[in-house]
Amino acid sequence: MYTILIHKLHSYLIHHNPELILNLEESFSLRSYLEEKVASIADYQLQLVADGKPAYIIEELCMNAMTKELRPSKFLYLRNILEEEFPEHYLLLKENGTLTYEVVNLITASNEVFDSIGFTEETEGNRILRYATIGVMKEYMTAKQLGK
Repeated sequence: MYTILIHKLHSYLIHHNPELILNLEESFSLRSYLEEKVASIADYQLQLVADGKPAYIIEELCMNAMTKELRPSKFLYLRNILEEEFPEHYLLLKENGTLTYEVVNLITASNEVFDSIGFTEETEGNRILRYATIGVMKEYMTAKQLGK
């Protein structure tokens, strides 16, 4: 189960938090991060096994516990806004293979907005947050001259 959870967590990070993967790889600490996260829910996992839960339920509950602090995904939030509000830029970035790179850069550019308004599962649908983020994206794309 340990190896399965390591792989599932790694896959989750690739799809939902690639900025974290990049930061951890840069500091050569990705493996230790994954191992620490899985170790942090070991007691919970043992309790689920003792309760007779099926393996697939244990995996899902453990993943939910390990990824709780990583949700919602800034990466998916920004990528979706980029796709909806700037479809031509989104397609260009996707076609030239720089979509993930640029969305990770947008996370950094948007962190002040995320921090000031708050980015949680409850505020993810906040219109003010969305409009502020769109403004940051416009500034970023103008400065980088994306799509030209």
